[in-house]
Amino acid sequence: MPIDRDEVLQVVRGCFAEALGLDEDEVTSTAFVIDDLGAESLDFLDIAFRLEEAFGVKIPRGDLQRTAEEEAARDGRPFEVDGVLTAHGLDKLREALPEVPADRFRPDLPVREIPTLFTVETFVNLVVRLLEEPETAPLAGPEGERL
Repeated sequence: MPIDRDEVLQVVRGCFAEALGLDEDEVTSTAFVIDDLGAESLDFLDIAFRLEEAFGVKIPRGDLQRTAEEEAARDGRPFEVDGVLTAHGLDKLREALPEVPADRFRPDLPVREIPTLFTVETFVNLVVRLLEEPETAPLAGPEGERL
């Protein structure tokens, strides 16, 4: 049975709202988690925990950034130099985060600022990817229904 992205989005929005003390209508798919919703680094742990509980998946810490770094390393070109993303690193990050507007990927982007790129949709995409992976897919969805 295909994964219902709208259902995933609704559950993700609820997790963000609970973790950040917001109304669900404040949490849109395009909202930037740090800039728009006011999340801080510890909030990411709370959000990840809530998503894991809601969907029965395990969210590897640093997964989004690690995916881009691994892709960059495959062809032997550096992802970052002295804590700043290379042009190649930016390209790989754009590929890993297609939901992020292109103007957010600036040439001098420090690696430590990668989390500022994350949107609610970034987490929807992550959850959908984890649900689609056979080794991580749960037997039941967020409301207990069989997937």
